[in-house]
This record gives sequence, structure tokens and C-alpha cells, in this order.
Amino acid sequence: MTKKEFLCDIQKTYDFISNQKSETNKLYKYLEQHKFEKLTIIDDFAEELNLKMTKDLRVALVTRLVSLRDDSLVQVLKKLDLNEKQIIELQEKSYIFIKNYWLGIHSKTLDFINKNELLTPFYRAIFEGVYKVGLNFTKWQTSWTKLIINGVNKELSAKFNGDDTKVMDYLKKNNLFDLGHDGEIADRSYSMLVKKDDNYESVSYVKAFKNDVTKTIDSLEEFADSLIELEDDVFGQKWDYVLYIQAIIKALGEDNCNTLISRWADVDRAWMKIKTPIQIGHPLEYYEDHFRKAVALEWDIRLTNPALLSNNNRAKKLKIMFSEIYSKIDTNEKYKNIYEFSLKSLDKVQLYLGRPALFFGAEFNGLFSAQVVPNDEIVSQEEGKKIFAFSDEILQGQRAKPFLRLNREILGQDFLTKDRQFLFNESSKWHQVYDITTIGHEYGHILWCDEQTETVMNKSGNFKNIEEFKATTGGLVSFFTDKSNEEKDLQQQILTDTIKRAIGLIGWMEVDEVQPYYCEGLIHLSGLFDSCVLSWDNEKKSLQIDINNNSIEKLKQWYVDIYSSLATHYLKKEDATIWLNNYAIKENKYFMPKNDKIKAFVEYYFAQYKAIGQELDTNDKKENYGY
Repeated sequence: MTKKEFLCDIQKTYDFISNQKSETNKLYKYLEQHKFEKLTIIDDFAEELNLKMTKDLRVALVTRLVSLRDDSLVQVLKKLDLNEKQIIELQEKSYIFIKNYWLGIHSKTLDFINKNELLTPFYRAIFEGVYKVGLNFTKWQTSWTKLIINGVNKELSAKFNGDDTKVMDYLKKNNLFDLGHDGEIADRSYSMLVKKDDNYESVSYVKAFKNDVTKTIDSLEEFADSLIELEDDVFGQKWDYVLYIQAIIKALGEDNCNTLISRWADVDRAWMKIKTPIQIGHPLEYYEDHFRKAVALEWDIRLTNPALLSNNNRAKKLKIMFSEIYSKIDTNEKYKNIYEFSLKSLDKVQLYLGRPALFFGAEFNGLFSAQVVPNDEIVSQEEGKKIFAFSDEILQGQRAKPFLRLNREILGQDFLTKDRQFLFNESSKWHQVYDITTIGHEYGHILWCDEQTETVMNKSGNFKNIEEFKATTGGLVSFFTDKSNEEKDLQQQILTDTIKRAIGLIGWMEVDEVQPYYCEGLIHLSGLFDSCVLSWDNEKKSLQIDINNNSIEKLKQWYVDIYSSLATHYLKKEDATIWLNNYAIKENKYFMPKNDKIKAFVEYYFAQYKAIGQELDTNDKKENYGY
């Protein structure tokens, strides 16, 4: 098979997956049109959870099934006055229902590829192998969540009355972090804590989850064996895939906690050598575990869209901005090593534009819009990073989601009408905005960091809670300071997107694994209020949005100033909490804005989110936008 023929087969597979997603998205359409007779799967879902159907519950269950996130469902369960234990049990039941639904869809994808003899025998074996391994990762996910997120982490939080700094101090004092490169405390872990008498000890995944890991390793060995029997006649990367899978087997089988980082670094090194349009995703990220950053059980195939040509235009713009900001901050070049480290990482980025084809494990709790990995900066220094961007998936999903009453009440119909006209009628420009904001965000993660940054800045556990803002703002400042003006016509939509993001993220206040994004939203709100783009009348409970030339210029300057401040903080590797507390302070369990006016707005929005966040907006229709 020629490479051209192979890419044609990828396009057929890509289109099939897109069509399947469209079928699932129809559940949103039936919800909007009150065609509840076509939502029998949602009735089954409610029955499985032993819950009586209500309007709010129906919206939350459709959202859980289609968009995979469960924050809406959790809010509905809290309204039912269920306790934490009951909610956790229902979250697990919902996970099982969701994974069964999506595993059925994934099996259809496999059938389509096999029956039509698409790709080559080698790449069909990759799809088959990833699916079989994925079943084991998915089974393991249940015990991983139970023991780490809902077990040890809640025990530690209770032990220190929710004081994260005290938890981190306790873990450090008792040597409960895994060690990474050169014997330094690692910025993540592939282990968990288990009780030993009145204390804890760190135990590798293979010891803590012996049965799950053993079965996963068995399926990986079968996977590797199946590939050894075949040839990659298109890209010649057979042994790169085989060595990659064998590296995962070795890493999963490692029982010495202080060797785990180096084993998984070898996985990342092997993975970086694979450069085909069919990319496997392995455990890479660690948002869920707030304390020891236990790496989540990601497992998937990401498929590159042959019709989308990747380019390094965004990287070039980020590099220009990075150089200008750095030259004003570090006039004595005291931190030149960090600057050059980031530059080299930028130059080695591989960009993949596409969509998830098969996904398992932790990803049944939500897929990412984009991702830059690996997080191991030693590996990135050697091999670079991969950025994955799923713009087709995101656009398809945003157009499918129902309009919500909460958005109209907070943002106003005029604001929403302009935004929806753009969403439904400006596909090409929408992708440009995604490139600036989302792909810009992923490139933004790379800047101002070296191999020690996260470990040093995370002493009180809040590095991620400023890192997401740093990433997004890198993309925005690059756009705002771009002297070419070639994208200036997108400025209004960039600001609209920033406003929506900042406000929408308030809804994630109580969702621990996405706390970094919630904190990001709070910092954005500081700029939007300081520049008077947003203002809140607490008596009338009314948000004013004023996007004029004066407020735009003030906001742009605010972003440049705050980004420079944050970059300086990163270069000095000061504790993340110090900078975060300029804008948000933890009150009891959750961060709240330091500014009283913003705090009043956040409290009102979140109260409304809990009260009406699942109510549909019947005042506007997608038909009004030709959809």
C-alpha cells in the first residue's frame, strides 16, 4: 500500500468516527426538541442509577454520556441531598454505564476497519491491540479512583483539615514522594500510598494493583507479539512501536518506586520516535491527584486528519513574543539557561491535528481539547514534545451542545447571538481562533520552564493552579503583541472566547481534578474586571460587558503586564501559591477571588449554576443560525 492510499484509508476511518460522534450528539438534539421517546438510553441510565427522572437529571445524564464530564451530574446529585459516599457510588455506576456505551462504539470502529480491510494488517493490529489493552486499563480505572482519589487523598485532606500545604509538608517530611532523575523529588508518581500501621508507604502500581497490572501487562505482551509477526510497509516504524510497547511493559512491571520515573521516561523516549498519523496515548497527565500527582490511566489512539495540514506558524509567533518578554525581564541574562531550554523544546515540537479514535480508562471521565506531552522535561530536552489538537472534535461538540438558560441570564442574548453566528457560520475562522487560543495554550505550557521548575514551584501543591493560566495567557499575549496584524480581524472573537472561558470555568469550582482551570478562570476575571470589560452590579445581579477600544487596550496591557510578572516568578522558581494568592485565596475547600466585587459575582454565578445550570434555554434555537 502506498502512503497516499494509506492516507485515504485514514480519511475513511476519520469520517466514520466523525459520523459516529454525530449520531451520539443527536441525543442533545432530541433533548432540545423534547423527543424523549428517542432518549431511551437515558431512561436506562437513570434506571441503572436508581434515580427518578427529572428535567435536570435528564440534561446531566445526556451531558455525562455525550461529553463525558460528570460535574453536571454531581450538582444534580447534591440537589437530591445525597451524601459524599452516595455520590461517589453513583459516579462509579455512571462510569460503568458510560464505558459500556463507548466500548460498543469503539467495537464498531474496529469492525468498520476490519470489514473494509482499511489501512494495513500492521495498523489493523495496532487498533486491535490498543482496544484489548484498553479494556484492562478501563477495568483498572475503577480501583485506581477508589483507592487514590476517593481513598488516600480524602484521608490526607481530612487528616490536615483541608490544608494542602500541611499535606505536602507531611508527604515531604515522611519521604512519601517518588524520586525522579538524579535522586530529586519527582514532579509526578506512578505509585500510590498504602497504610502501614499509623503511617503510609509508597507502593508501585504493580504491587498496589497487582491483578489489574498483571492483566494489562499480559495484554500488552500479546499486542507486541502480534506486531512482531507483521510489517509496517508504509512508514517503516514497526520496531519503534514494538520497542515502545515493550517499554510500557517494563515500566508497569517495575516495583521499585524510585526507579519508576526513569522507566516511564524510557516509555516517553520510545514514544517520541513514533511519528505516524496513528498515535497511541499512554499514561501521561496527572490532574486528578492533587498531592502526589499519580499519573492517570490514559490509553487511546489519536488519529491525524489528512485534510488538516500542521504548520509551525503558531510556534513562530510564540517564539517572537517569548523573546521580547524575556529581553525586558532578564536584562543580565541570569536565567538564560531556562530561556534556552524552553526555546529548544519549542523547536522540537511535533504537531498532530486530528481526533480521538479509541479511548479508555481515565478518558471516560472526559477528553482533552488539546494536549502537550510528555511532561518529563528531561525527555523533552532530548526528544521534544508532541502537541495533539482535536479541533474537529471540539467544533462538532460545541455545535451540538444545547443552549442553556444560565448563559443567557449571565451573558445576555446580544452577546450570545454574535458568538453563535460565529460558531455556526464561520468554520474557517473558528479554526483560526482555536489555533490562537487552544494550540497557543499548549505551546504556552513549554515556556519559562526547565526540568526542575514544577518540582521547585510546587512545594505547597499549587503549581498546576497557575500553570494553566500561564499556558493560555502565553497564547493570548502572543496574539495581542503580534506586530504583523495578520490575525487582527479575530480580536473580537478572541475576547469573546476569553470572557466565555473565564466565566464558564466558575462552574468547576467543586471539581477537584479540574481545579487548575477553575483557578485560571479566576485570574482571567481579575483582568476582565480591572480593564472594565466586565462589571458586576451586585444589587441588580447584572453583569455588564463593555468591549470598546479603550477597555480592549487596557485589557491587552493587563495581560502583557501580568504575563511578565508570572514569567519572572517562573524564572525565579518561587512557590506557585505566592503568585496565585495575589488573585485567589483558598477559603475552606475552594479558592475564591481576592477582589470582593469579583468574589460577589463568582458566588452569584456558582449559586445560579447549581440552581439552573442544567436548564435549557427555550428563547433561542439553533435554527436561527442555519444549523
